Amino acid sequence: MGFSIAISGKGGTGKTTLSAMLVRLLIGKSPQAVLAVDADPNSCLGITLGVEPETTIANLRDDVLKQKIEPGQGIGKLEAFGYACQQSLTEANGFDLLTMGRPEGPSCYCAANNTLRAFLSQLSASYGYVLTDNEAGMEHLSRRTNTDINVLVIVAEPTKVGVVTAHRILELTKSLPMSVGRIGVVWSRSRKQVDLKLDGISVFGTVPYDEAVFELAVEGRSLFELSKDSAAMKAAEGILNRILDN
Repeated sequence: MGFSIAISGKGGTGKTTLSAMLVRLLIGKSPQAVLAVDADPNSCLGITLGVEPETTIANLRDDVLKQKIEPGQGIGKLEAFGYACQQSLTEANGFDLLTMGRPEGPSCYCAANNTLRAFLSQLSASYGYVLTDNEAGMEHLSRRTNTDINVLVIVAEPTKVGVVTAHRILELTKSLPMSVGRIGVVWSRSRKQVDLKLDGISVFGTVPYDEAVFELAVEGRSLFELSKDSAAMKAAEGILNRILDN
């Protein structure tokens, strides 16, 4: 599969903003397109990337159980679900977006999730880079994939709460049924230089507060409109270089 980057952190830390900037910076670094996976139930990655998904994997999964997805001639319902997952990809210039949607409800999704796991593994092999924007608990990632993560990036604000959160995510990662390579933290939205150190976690860098990012967010505009010379983009480029530095 492609080089896998997972982004995690609490809501409101700038996690999705960093994810979008990294997707933008990854375009062109491989002959294949970038796969951006929005695995945060809040599903805002499409907004920051300037694309609008037509559906989510969660909606398709519900449709399978409610028998709204009708199998075609010679294929079963779960095969039809796998095909619908493929059709749910939102294609853009240099990247594709897959939106997971909300976690499961009380119904049993075991068969559908097995189909989805196989689909995601096969899909990821077609891309040079796969970047996943997760919720802090990373439940989508732990339940939906059986592949390894090359780099886990924990986005946190440079505060005591941010430090505690980063360590909690690190401990959670150790309990997940997957292999995680390098782990690092990115301090977000700081108005001054940050020199915090964490036990067991590298520091990939700091994304400063950037008024231009805030203005785009207020207007609901894509981060592809952000100047490459902006403070946030320059910081993100340095962070990506450290992420890809094996």
